[in-house]
Amino acid sequence: MDSTRGAALVAGVFYLITFAASIPAVFLLAPVLDNADYIVSSGADTAVLWGCFLDLVNALACIGTAVALFPVVRRQNQAVALGFVTARVMEAAIIVLGVVSLLAVVTLRQDLAGAPGTDPASLVTTGRALVAVRDWTFLLGPSLMPGINALLLGWLLYRSGLVPRIIPVLGLIGAPLLIASAIAALFRGNDPVTVLAAIATVPIFLWELSLGVWLVVRGFKPSPITPGMAEPTVAP
Repeated sequence: MDSTRGAALVAGVFYLITFAASIPAVFLLAPVLDNADYIVSSGADTAVLWGCFLDLVNALACIGTAVALFPVVRRQNQAVALGFVTARVMEAAIIVLGVVSLLAVVTLRQDLAGAPGTDPASLVTTGRALVAVRDWTFLLGPSLMPGINALLLGWLLYRSGLVPRIIPVLGLIGAPLLIASAIAALFRGNDPVTVLAAIATVPIFLWELSLGVWLVVRGFKPSPITPGMAEPTVAP
């Protein structure tokens, strides 16, 4: 397997892992995100911890996609490719920050809820503050950064022709919509415009899913930037 096929396969697998990890995490984290008094309730810590674990997997997979693609797409434009890697790492860091805030809620619930001398009202306030941190990280991470990533990687893939152009076109269409949706939510106090958010999510979802599937199944198309990327063979 030459280096371009290997890079495509690894990147595609990581893209699919982000879906496999992030979607169930939404449901597993629902108890702590939807219950304002979770920190003093009976709790569902096991589900929340699994949700946090899957978010960590998602964050690592985000970085994996960029690292795997960088050696290939940098041949189109190294500065933009480096920007994609940086944006992907930033997205992962924001996700991890949200995970830490929810793990803190679990710790406080286990250590302080019901303990003598604990003020339940103060504990609830702290829990809500930590969940608010996670809500903002979700807006700035998974809601905003994928739009920036789609602009950078979509441009690289469209110009290079490494995949069918309809795939990066989906990302380039969805990116400004997603960024606009996130900015609108930011200035509304993390209150998204539901219709805009729904419209923006569809092309980005299709862009990342179709890219992951294509890279796993077909790999990169022949492109002027790929010659010479195969690993050299040693003459007998």
